[in-house]
Amino acid sequence: MINLLPPVEKEKISLEKKKRMVVILWLLILFFIVCLILVLFSVKVYFQCQVKIQKTILSQVQKEAAASEVKDFKEKIRLVNSKLISLKSFYQNKIYFSEILGEVSRTLPKNIYLTNLSLRKTEEGKIVVSLSGFSPTRELLFEFKKNLEEKAFFKEVYFPPANWVKPKDINFVVTFEIFSQ
Repeated sequence: MINLLPPVEKEKISLEKKKRMVVILWLLILFFIVCLILVLFSVKVYFQCQVKIQKTILSQVQKEAAASEVKDFKEKIRLVNSKLISLKSFYQNKIYFSEILGEVSRTLPKNIYLTNLSLRKTEEGKIVVSLSGFSPTRELLFEFKKNLEEKAFFKEVYFPPANWVKPKDINFVVTFEIFSQ
């Protein structure tokens, strides 16, 4: 190819080529910047979505943890309540051994000695007391029976017939009931 243009025209054409190159380069740079902005924007949107998802998951986990804590707390409360009910039942069904022993000792005539005392609680709330002991005479034993029957504290006083056979040196047995409060 032969170029017959004058040098001024050659220069203009060369300058025109350089302008086109610069414009193309600037367009490419602008296109690159726009693409970069779009990519960064999409990354931002992606991360915002991920943050929202993680916040949702975190709030669900916190709710489940709170529900679990509430459930554990309710279980602890239920356990403590059952223990309190057991304690209340225990204290309501208490037997004051000293009170029973005091009442029995107030009914004992002099010279009668107890050798054994046992208590048993029935399902109906009654306390069955069994006493065994020694009485020097039948009259003292009869006085003891009368004292027991006179007290409202003792119900259904029972002396077996074998207690009344001997007139002296009697090993006796007696049973009676006490109603617990």
